[in-house]
Amino acid sequence: MDEPIPVTRDVDWGTAKLMPDVDRARAWLLTVDDAPQSYVDLDDPTQLEFEYARRIGHALDTAADAGQPLDVLHLGGGALTLPRYVAATRPGSRQLVVEADRGLVALVTEHLPLPEGCGIDIRTEDARAALEAAPDAAADVIVADVFGGSRVPAHLTSLEYARQAARVLRPGGCYAANLADSAPFAFLRAQLANFAAEFAHLCLIAEAPVLRGRRFGNAVLLASHTELPLAELSRRTAGDAFPARVEHGTALVRFIAGAAPVSDAQATGSPEPPGGAFSVG
Repeated sequence: MDEPIPVTRDVDWGTAKLMPDVDRARAWLLTVDDAPQSYVDLDDPTQLEFEYARRIGHALDTAADAGQPLDVLHLGGGALTLPRYVAATRPGSRQLVVEADRGLVALVTEHLPLPEGCGIDIRTEDARAALEAAPDAAADVIVADVFGGSRVPAHLTSLEYARQAARVLRPGGCYAANLADSAPFAFLRAQLANFAAEFAHLCLIAEAPVLRGRRFGNAVLLASHTELPLAELSRRTAGDAFPARVEHGTALVRFIAGAAPVSDAQATGSPEPPGGAFSVG
């Protein structure tokens, strides 16, 4: 069998590379402009290599009884890591992936094809437009992992956006977003304020050094109209290779520290990561 070779292609918003993992026969790392975007093992789609993906995976695992199918809306596709994970762990799930970068979709579906009958549909469209077009109470889970380059676009960071997510989720559903920030957390605090205005229950999952402001990093925001499984999420995230904390309740109120929701007119993208924060060699 021929050894897999890297693939490089210009896509709509940068240069994408698929690089084979030398330790796994059919595993690939996707980067865009050298920033890691996704990791996929075609032989084991339950392998979530990135820590933020593992944390969203915990949210997906605890969103319903084990194996129960879910209706999931994914805003942002990358290499379709989390849709593949849901299809493997919850057969029969119905999933819609919205990815605006047509070139990236073409690259991924050509080189990392989805299994037949996996229940994953892909739509090349703007994430906000797709969310606004979705019916009320249509999704059990919304996963938001949208980065234009290395920043979350501004139109996905507003109170109006959070309001649309709240509308599309079912009463017991969960919104999960991959965000990134560093001290003094102006962006992250505003995001929490947006979702606190629309959802009764929130938590934030991140490594302690990130929460303490020692470095730039990812934080996963979870929001729901009903109580989140905080104890189970805490147990799972504490057991990861890079343990994380689940901030909620009064600790989260202190973290938000009076930040106000941000309207569409005021919204800005997430901060630019410092040089080398998410790059690979």
